[in-house]
Amino acid sequence: MDNLIDVDLVRRDLAQLVSYASVGGSESEVAAQRWCAATLQGLGLVVDLWRLDLDTLRADPEYPGEEVDREEAWGCVGTSGKGTPALILNGHVDVVPPGEHEWWTGADPWDLQEVDGSWYGRGVCDMKGGVVAILAAVRAVGEDLSRPFAVHTVIGEEDGGIGTFGTLRSGHTGEACLIAEPTAGQIVCANAGALTFRLELRGLATHGSLAGLGVSTVDLLESVRASLYRLDEKRNVAPPAPFRKRPWPISTGIVNAGGWSSTVPDYLVAEGRFGVKPGESFAEAMAEFEQAVREADDPWLREHPVEVSWPGGRFAAGSLPDGHPFGDEVVAAVQAAGGEKPQLIGAPYGSDLRQYAAVGIPTVQFGPGTIQNAHAIDEQVTIDEVVRCAETYAKLLVDRCG
Repeated sequence: MDNLIDVDLVRRDLAQLVSYASVGGSESEVAAQRWCAATLQGLGLVVDLWRLDLDTLRADPEYPGEEVDREEAWGCVGTSGKGTPALILNGHVDVVPPGEHEWWTGADPWDLQEVDGSWYGRGVCDMKGGVVAILAAVRAVGEDLSRPFAVHTVIGEEDGGIGTFGTLRSGHTGEACLIAEPTAGQIVCANAGALTFRLELRGLATHGSLAGLGVSTVDLLESVRASLYRLDEKRNVAPPAPFRKRPWPISTGIVNAGGWSSTVPDYLVAEGRFGVKPGESFAEAMAEFEQAVREADDPWLREHPVEVSWPGGRFAAGSLPDGHPFGDEVVAAVQAAGGEKPQLIGAPYGSDLRQYAAVGIPTVQFGPGTIQNAHAIDEQVTIDEVVRCAETYAKLLVDRCG
């Protein structure tokens, strides 16, 4: 399908989409959805662009959580015809903050750069490269198909998944779904889950010259982390297929303590990510984590226990049902597009896969880029990967809808 994918149009689409600084909760997140709606309409799809009822979604018992302030959000679905879509192609348009702009090699993380066969810019890998590959596939074969398909562009994937949650709650469905997340040439058929934890520790402040008379929350955190490390090791022994080494780790991402360099810090807040295993409820995971925190070996903590809370997004584990033929269909499409035979693997990170799986829609991930480049400074994706994925999506559309 090489001659069906117009690389110049892919480049144009990606440059336009990257130019929207669509960090979660921003006005540009809304603007990016409007751009997707207009583009899908220009490709001949019937577009449903609607304002998500955030109050209703947040009151839903299955609400997946959010980690940013969001006052406005929009859903966008393009469909090629009436009836249940034989295939959904999903991509999220929200991105994480770019960090310090001067750390980027290019002039601006919101300005697409092309160097040595790769595109650079915030979101090119996670996952605007996948979104424009979907658009290229629709542009290539969309009008030649007899069965309907759908494109879901969503917001909020990075901080919980409220965009896909709202899309599914609005009644949009399909027979199978492919999410264009970066997978480094493999097919992700299962995701671990994740919870965001928050730890609050209280110590005893004193002058820094009398540090031995105080209780430093920085030191206390080391005791807590040692206990959590033991839990991490126990939980990640011999993970089941298709997962690989250490698929549900514990990671501390934020630590804030102290307010003066010569004062022993008496208050500390730490936040991080706790991986959830398949088949494990959130309640079970939380209970095991909180028990490990209580087991931290420090006499002060026995009298002044750590406060544990669970803010932010809640990513359940999810997977393609064992033996489901959709995985083999995607493998065949990858090979037909000239790619090497991919493996079906499990990923240690959460994604919207679990939301489609939870409502009975068989789902996998296959998209351009590698997870190592997602969220990175100088985020990049090779042009060949984007084109090859577009060819794969086009082949899959023909196979399921032609």
